[in-house]
Amino acid sequence: MGRFLAIDFGEKRIGLALSDPMKIIAKPFKTIFYSNQNDLINKIALIIKDEKIEKIILGLPKGLKGNNTSQTNIVIEFYKYIKDKIDTPIVMEDERLSSVSAKKSLILQDIKTGHNKALIDETAAAIFLQLYLDKN
Repeated sequence: MGRFLAIDFGEKRIGLALSDPMKIIAKPFKTIFYSNQNDLINKIALIIKDEKIEKIILGLPKGLKGNNTSQTNIVIEFYKYIKDKIDTPIVMEDERLSSVSAKKSLILQDIKTGHNKALIDETAAAIFLQLYLDKN
């Protein structure tokens, strides 16, 4: 039984979250820092193999009114790039406000967020992965 992998894409780092094998619960996994997209694809491919990933959920950042932003376009370009490099199915999930929710959640847990952007990214990925799991 495989898992789902959520990706909160950024231009310097990506936050990752995993589902459990039954695809009920999402949890933060790790953050990957990368130097170029080939480096990133290699790291993602290794995670797909090691964690037996069945599907990738790529966070799609939208504006508050559902409009595309400059970051939306960057993620769409990444999607076009990655879908040709790996065989794992990829779906995009609205990630609006997931980073805000992640930061609030961490603050409520007394975790300092100022210098811990990586943890925010992982937690944001877990939030939109959980929303995806709940819908499906």
